[in-house]
Amino acid sequence: MASTDTGSGKVFCIGFQKTGTSSLRDALAQIGYRVCGVFGRDVPLDELRTTYVQRGLEIAKEYDAVEDMPWPLMFRELDEAFPGSKFILTMRETDRWYRSIANHFGDNPYHIQQLTYGDDAPAPVGHEARYREVYDAHNAAVRAYFADRPGDLLEFWLERQHGWAELGEFLGRDDVPVGRFVHTNSQTQRGKLVNRIRGRLIRMGVPLKSMDG
Repeated sequence: MASTDTGSGKVFCIGFQKTGTSSLRDALAQIGYRVCGVFGRDVPLDELRTTYVQRGLEIAKEYDAVEDMPWPLMFRELDEAFPGSKFILTMRETDRWYRSIANHFGDNPYHIQQLTYGDDAPAPVGHEARYREVYDAHNAAVRAYFADRPGDLLEFWLERQHGWAELGEFLGRDDVPVGRFVHTNSQTQRGKLVNRIRGRLIRMGVPLKSMDG
């Protein structure tokens, strides 16, 4: 698999889940970027914890852009490994973000959440304070890291009507569409994710609660 010619550098979406990452993924794909999403679903937590950075760096070589977890956790390493790249921090107000991720995952455990929020916080429901704390700390860390390089970071807020104009200007692309930005169907994405997680847990013999509310 080879990356396509979309200009200099790569594009790394380093916003957390449920901040518009799926919409950004589809928008980037629409203008020619080969995008990689989540990785590490089938890697045990103990192994993933010690290998996700190296795994991610190897995967990123083959794509023009990345989004979803656990990419945001390694934004510093991505910046060091791929100089000249652009970073997009998809954003959402913390209250709305937490409600969305809690509705999406419920109290069902997911090991990538443990990697992100801690071993004792495998699901958003029941761990609201931890999730909010980690989310806010990540966004603050990204802003601080790029404080002296504003041209390398775009804060992208779908709920503030950011869209093609902001994305095109940031990427130096004058060929982006005009009009309404991509809004990927979150319910469809949620259903696909639920089915993947449910199937994996069933194969592991884990008793399940409903993930459908």
